[in-house]
Amino acid sequence: MSTPTIEQIQKHASVRHYKPDPLDPDLVRTIVAAGQRAATSSNLQLYSAVVVTDEKKRTRLAKACGDQQSILEAPVFVTWCADWSRIERISRARGYDLNSDYLESFLVAAVDVAILMQTATLAAESLGLGACYIGAIRNRPQTVIELLDLPRLTFPIAGMTLGWPAGSTRLRPRLPTEVILHWERYDPHGEGPHLKRFDQAMIDSGIYQGRQVPVPGQPQNVEDYGWQEHSARRGSKAVRVELRKVVEQQGFGLK
Repeated sequence: MSTPTIEQIQKHASVRHYKPDPLDPDLVRTIVAAGQRAATSSNLQLYSAVVVTDEKKRTRLAKACGDQQSILEAPVFVTWCADWSRIERISRARGYDLNSDYLESFLVAAVDVAILMQTATLAAESLGLGACYIGAIRNRPQTVIELLDLPRLTFPIAGMTLGWPAGSTRLRPRLPTEVILHWERYDPHGEGPHLKRFDQAMIDSGIYQGRQVPVPGQPQNVEDYGWQEHSARRGSKAVRVELRKVVEQQGFGLK
């Protein structure tokens, strides 16, 4: 079964090289507005998008995100933010105190952002544009917060490059649906053969060439290095250990 929308979704691939052509601001607005039609918890719309086109500022953002070349190439960089600050301003104006002490406040805003930005990405791709999420925006979140003047009760969830693709993209394999789809109860039995086949598909794609994750005490060049080995190594490493501190400094209690 297929529809034009499903076909468009199936074509998704991250774009890391872009033409220098600028994007019309109205086009960016159209994409963000499309994202706004996504589901949002209680219609609170706990998100904001900060669009950066200035080359000097994009250069500073690229440095904060691990010097990623795509941020320098793409004419537009979007920072998708969890945002309770708007509700706080409204609450104060109407005589209420906003309670952001609990994890749910941060989580519901983060989910709102995730749904928004994926919907916006689908809209962009339907127009022939390319995009790539930049999780590395959380490498140095305080730097990003200061660079973009993000107020209290906002937090940069993910960045995104946006522009016209330069060259073709390559679809990466996904786990077989049998691995992630469960009926009535969670049941991981029988996933082994599917994972083994997926490992081989990922090895054949060449994605791990020169990208094996180093782990002390483990061999650095594994011949059959596949998705399982890569994911296990990634999962064994502590990353962005200061993140909670910055989230709390932004006003989220996380109790």
